Amino acid sequence: MQLNSLFKSCQEVIKIMRSQEFGSIVNISSIYGIVGPDFDVYKGTEMIMPAAYSAIKGGVINFSRYLSTLYGPHGIRVNCVSPGGVFNNQNPVFVDQYSQITPLKRMGLSREIAPSVGFLLSDEASYITGHNLVVDGGWTAK
Repeated sequence: MQLNSLFKSCQEVIKIMRSQEFGSIVNISSIYGIVGPDFDVYKGTEMIMPAAYSAIKGGVINFSRYLSTLYGPHGIRVNCVSPGGVFNNQNPVFVDQYSQITPLKRMGLSREIAPSVGFLLSDEASYITGHNLVVDGGWTAK
């Protein structure tokens, strides 16, 4: 359902962007669309990472790449942001375990993700399309 909604939303927005011959889309994925989860961060909690989440988020990244190549000739840029480890009042055990294995030793904040989206939407990113910008405190660098 989530990927279907993204597909339909992009379809509708692209109709408008094609008529004006420009536009920029930034889809939101996740680090779990790039790498498999480290299940150790969930130990001692009731949290789990469902397989469908990773499949959907990987699909978002590749769907964004597909759109970027299809609609680039029409002046439409399509990129993706993949956040990782964003704090949202999760179980303190999870937060501690996640923070211990992230190079920056903490979880991110939503206000640290938003500027990457703003940049990719801006004219300063006018030559960037088909990119997946990872904002994860170094999680995927290790």
